[in-house]
Amino acid sequence: MVIGKPFLTTEQILDRVKELADWISNDYVDKNILAVGILKGAFMFFSDLVRAINVPLTVDFIIASSYVKTDTTGEVKIYHDLREEVSDRDVLLVEDIVDSGITLNLIRERILARSPRSLKICVFLDKKERRVVDVPLDYVGFEIPNVFVVGYGLDYDNKFRNLPYIAIFKKSV
Repeated sequence: MVIGKPFLTTEQILDRVKELADWISNDYVDKNILAVGILKGAFMFFSDLVRAINVPLTVDFIIASSYVKTDTTGEVKIYHDLREEVSDRDVLLVEDIVDSGITLNLIRERILARSPRSLKICVFLDKKERRVVDVPLDYVGFEIPNVFVVGYGLDYDNKFRNLPYIAIFKKSV
């Protein structure tokens, strides 16, 4: 396994998180957000983001996945669903990365079925080249090319989540 030099540095990440939090705070003035993090990958981004948002919010989590190592299975598994009531709430769905869009779209549809007042989506990384399902994204941290990345919560086989930056991951032969 090979981890390259930082693709996105810690400083770049934290600067962008602050910009996103300011943008979201402005959009949600006089509202109370239900911020929903999609675990496991979004935990670092979610934590930094909600701490920087300066309007009232409640947090909840969904645990979902469609990946095994570096490949998507195409089948989304929900391991833990929301505990908070969604009906008539302003929901902000926070995801680490969207590539195929399959997982995020399924979660989006599940939340919309519960009649939120509004639903917006914030993603840390957007890998448009891999999109199979078009998912509307309201807030995007960074657009990245079709490379496999780890760090800042993103993993390979549940490893490298603790890196404070994003690095390109390559399997060694």
